[in-house]
Amino acid sequence: RDFNERCAQCSEVNWGLTDGGRFYCRSCHNVTERTREVVNTDFITNSRVQTISKGLRKQEKNDAGCEWYICEGFQLVLKKQAEALEALGVCPQMKDEILCNFWRCYLQKSKQAYCKRPAGETVKALSVCESSTDVDSDPERPSLLHLLSSLSESEGDLQTDCSFASSVSKVSDSTSVYSGSVDGSLYLMKNQKEKLRMTMPMTLSFCYMALLWLREPITLSELLRFVVEGHIPYLNVFQHFPEKMKLCGLDLRIFCVESWPVYEEVFNKMHELAAFLDLPRFPDITDSCFLHPDMLCMKYLMEANLPDELHNWTCRVVKKIGIGEVDFLTLMPGNRSTRKVKYDVLAAAVIVVVLKLLFLLDDHYEWLLSEFAEERNKNNTEGGPYFEFKKWYEVVKQSLDVEQKKLDEERAKYLWRCEKPLFYSVKNKSKVLKRRQMVVNLQNQFGKLSGSVRRAEKPNPSSFQLSWSEENTDGSCFHGHSLKGVLQEKCGLLTAMNPDYWLCTVKLCNEKLCGHLAHYREVEFPQSYHFVLGLFSFLLRIQPSYIHDEVCMIEHKLFNKKLYKKLKYNTVLRK
Repeated sequence: RDFNERCAQCSEVNWGLTDGGRFYCRSCHNVTERTREVVNTDFITNSRVQTISKGLRKQEKNDAGCEWYICEGFQLVLKKQAEALEALGVCPQMKDEILCNFWRCYLQKSKQAYCKRPAGETVKALSVCESSTDVDSDPERPSLLHLLSSLSESEGDLQTDCSFASSVSKVSDSTSVYSGSVDGSLYLMKNQKEKLRMTMPMTLSFCYMALLWLREPITLSELLRFVVEGHIPYLNVFQHFPEKMKLCGLDLRIFCVESWPVYEEVFNKMHELAAFLDLPRFPDITDSCFLHPDMLCMKYLMEANLPDELHNWTCRVVKKIGIGEVDFLTLMPGNRSTRKVKYDVLAAAVIVVVLKLLFLLDDHYEWLLSEFAEERNKNNTEGGPYFEFKKWYEVVKQSLDVEQKKLDEERAKYLWRCEKPLFYSVKNKSKVLKRRQMVVNLQNQFGKLSGSVRRAEKPNPSSFQLSWSEENTDGSCFHGHSLKGVLQEKCGLLTAMNPDYWLCTVKLCNEKLCGHLAHYREVEFPQSYHFVLGLFSFLLRIQPSYIHDEVCMIEHKLFNKKLYKKLKYNTVLRK
């Protein structure tokens, strides 16, 4: 209280004491070299020893841990995620330079650090901090009851995090109103319109933004799949927090999630973040980058067990409609005129369009071509075998059903409760640990009686979920198969024997109004088309409707002139 110097960083007079006795600014978290002086009674009579920190007295009394802020918690989460990505082979530059600078810029833009706090917000922060650090304050904190009730009425957007709201309500009243962090209650009351508030899904948005800046060979769908497989910390990541960082009460609504990350949410938040941080144009996505459609199409053709010759056709489509151009693929934050590119979904949609061009996918033409190819393969003694769509469908569907069933079982057996139990005070710590040990013992005993096998260790991460080897003699690999059965030479160029094409939709919807370019209903489309969408939906772990949107967009770019003439002709007829 007797230290009245202004902070060199933000010019505020709002000092606190670290565990080591140094002064730090509560507004910008700047730590000074100045320490608290201690008076020793051995040398001076009629004097007493002054305490180093009020927080230490509180820690000894209530075991509340050290003071920490919500932004520090998210910083630890980002650090763990960056270390996991680095272990997967990502450039070390991502953690120490790119992601760190993005995070610092976010803290400054959101006015949580590296800047002056607004006066009104400083008063709120001071009131919360004083009530949380004062030893003589009321232990029931009746003022926070009003904060909690107002949160439940106004903050409905946090339900997207699927937080432990139900768990918080089950905790006793004396603990549910508390927050282990200093600014937990204030953090939840911030106006969402003014600042982009940090959430757990946004940590993945930060990671994807850093990966995109470095043009690393990891797509968003792969990033989210690594999260689900447990290779990147996300679910129950708070159990890696230091022991002194107590997590309770309102903190559970922020750091505890009970749902898998959603592709659209992480993707949209990444673009909001890039615009919020006023980032410049990202590094160019050229044809040599992994995120280019030509590169990704090659990868997904291999994983979908399709012929290698299809890659020539995907490259032709990409070049024809201009989706391989640098300006189209490179992210320009804040530019509303450019379309937000989902690189993995775009590549999958290009493959679907090529399959429609060659095989039509109308539940009739592709089966006729399969019968023709089967007859040719019986008499074919030279060159590679002709590609049979029917045989490919049977082989891939069998493998896909097995993998889908395995995925559904793993998700059904997933234990959402973290291994590290949460306790709120020293009094119930022993009880919680004892109950947890009893639960583990009972699970082991019932597991032995039922004969259930223990969960195997998680496999090493891989970019491919379905693998096909050309060395197999059972003919299950179609990479080397020929497309001669569906192509014909015309004017020195190979063209499709199929002269027809059906459009998914004649007119696109307004994506800003309804969220989709076109509406997808399985009953309205052929089963072959639905199967191909389902295959890439499994590989990317997204809904088929998002791939369908990209397919419609590519079709309208590809047949733009014909569609314009048709719409103009229909308009004339109506008149």
